[in-house]
Amino acid sequence: MTPTATTAPQAVRTPAGHAREKILATAFRLFYSQGLRAAGIDTIIAESRVAKATFYKYFPAKDDLILAYLEMVDGAWSGQLHAAAEAAGEDPAAQLVGLFNALTTACRRDGYRGCAFINAAAESASGTRIHDRTVAHKEQIRAWICDLAVRAGAQDPDRLARSLTLLLDGGLASGVLDGDPAAAIAARDTASQLVAAALPN
Repeated sequence: MTPTATTAPQAVRTPAGHAREKILATAFRLFYSQGLRAAGIDTIIAESRVAKATFYKYFPAKDDLILAYLEMVDGAWSGQLHAAAEAAGEDPAAQLVGLFNALTTACRRDGYRGCAFINAAAESASGTRIHDRTVAHKEQIRAWICDLAVRAGAQDPDRLARSLTLLLDGGLASGVLDGDPAAAIAARDTASQLVAAALPN
């Protein structure tokens, strides 16, 4: 059959090693821009240009794709936080403040829609695999920040870590609500004050 202007796009034969990557790249874009519920499987398959059978070979259920998407987000965001902290130097106290530079960079990106994990948590019920994955991500970030706080000599590392992660999440949300990257700069300034107050005189 000859394709016409009204013919649905045909799936393109894709090497096995690349099909999963194409699906994930498309899901990443659509889940983040539209939301987990709004981005449907049929749309992801069509825009990935893979066969439906190929899609279900890699992702038998939508939740499987969402979890793979969240793994990608985790790797990217955690990497950005660690890189920003390391760029601040070897001093753990400086790293606790420096990690907020990742927030400033994120809020300035075109198409910024806040924290993908907070967004996913808002769309998933407590106790589900997706919600549990969002909680695990936040706990991992807090544990890392707590370790930095311990190495910095904070008097109450857990309290400081909880304060900084709350500030980080608030900055991620404010960047969307306000539409102003200045919120991220304010968050970094506040982090500096919190870290200074938490260290022994």
